[in-house]
Amino acid sequence: MNIGDAAKASGVSAKMIRYYEQTGLIPPADRTASGYRDYSDKDVHVLRFIRRSRDLGFSVAEITELLALWQDRSRQSADVKALARSHITALRQKIENLQQMADTLQTLADCCAGDHRPDCPILTDLETDDDDLLVVKPRTGAI
Repeated sequence: MNIGDAAKASGVSAKMIRYYEQTGLIPPADRTASGYRDYSDKDVHVLRFIRRSRDLGFSVAEITELLALWQDRSRQSADVKALARSHITALRQKIENLQQMADTLQTLADCCAGDHRPDCPILTDLETDDDDLLVVKPRTGAI
């Protein structure tokens, strides 16, 4: 099947399939006599594996490792589990970081009067180099 058909069947865009080939994540596709890429059902199966891995947030490097483990029938499931647990830890850290960013931005938004004046604690915080500057207090009324 051509790259468009492989993209539809796998849920991976043609552009990403070319990228995965270019970076070595997948081997180059066979070529037809006219030079077009030709994908097999096995290739589509691998692309689906990659898509599902990306959907779970694994990096290309981690997917390379997952593919190697998947294709190695002598591997231990403990190796796969260790990789998954490491990824879970990284995801939980990202969630915590995102929550802290949302909390900080919420505090800054609460401190902004949102009126006609140019004073804005959000912009004041963004212009500083001090990561710990957030010492503004939420506005509770007119001054």
